[in-house]
Amino acid sequence: MNYYCFIAGLPEIEFEDSKLAFSVAGFKEELQLSDDDARLVDLFYTKFDNQNLLRYLKDKEARFDGRGSLARDELAECLQLIAEDDNPKNRHFPPYFKTFVEEYRDVQHVNTEDVKWENRLTGLYYQWAMKCGNKFISGWFEFNLNLNNILAACTARKYQMGVDAVGDNEVAESIKTSGQRDFGLTGTIDDLDAFQRLADEPDLFEREKKIDLLKWQWLDEQTFFKYFGIERVFAYLAKLEIIERWASLDPAEGGKIFRSLIDRLKESVVSDRESLNLP
Repeated sequence: MNYYCFIAGLPEIEFEDSKLAFSVAGFKEELQLSDDDARLVDLFYTKFDNQNLLRYLKDKEARFDGRGSLARDELAECLQLIAEDDNPKNRHFPPYFKTFVEEYRDVQHVNTEDVKWENRLTGLYYQWAMKCGNKFISGWFEFNLNLNNILAACTARKYQMGVDAVGDNEVAESIKTSGQRDFGLTGTIDDLDAFQRLADEPDLFEREKKIDLLKWQWLDEQTFFKYFGIERVFAYLAKLEIIERWASLDPAEGGKIFRSLIDRLKESVVSDRESLNLP
């Protein structure tokens, strides 16, 4: 379906913008989409529901990210239905939540490392989103999955940590099994060189900015001939998030993000060694 009037009326946005006419949360309220297209946009907002789910499972009073589609009481109701071996009917409750929650409840007394659960939930999310049936949106999720996996793997190697990857696509499997510098991915990923250059960027703040710029460029390239469809709406939303993030980010925060990544990798390595009974 095409959205001529809505898209034509959207304010122009640029990567360097610091003020926006819409927030990511507010943009959702402006949308009037077909049911099929609304479900595609839901995929974008589901990542905030992922975060809220993880927080809620640890602490029912935890702060919720308002950009998610599920309110606290809706999430609580869905989790109660799962506990009763029922399937939630809420359209914003993705099917992989049931898989994740059942796994979490089954083994949380054995393995409670936050990074492991976050990686598992993220992998299920990407696996689900990449099957959405829209080539552009599926490609967006695969691009982000590959980018995040390669950056994390390069960082892990740099600090002599165990290399792992989220998800189960071809790129993730190569990262998990290959000892080559390029993880055996030359010829498989068009942007591999760009991903590796980003991993080598010594300035943490610049690295984060270049990552978002690469994402912005991908969105522009992939929607060049898609003028008024859901692809253009989705790309605009993804760009809003990039600008919104940088409007509240400073160099100190960029360093904090990188240190958080290193801490998460260390936590993962410790967990792996403990599970194998290594010293």
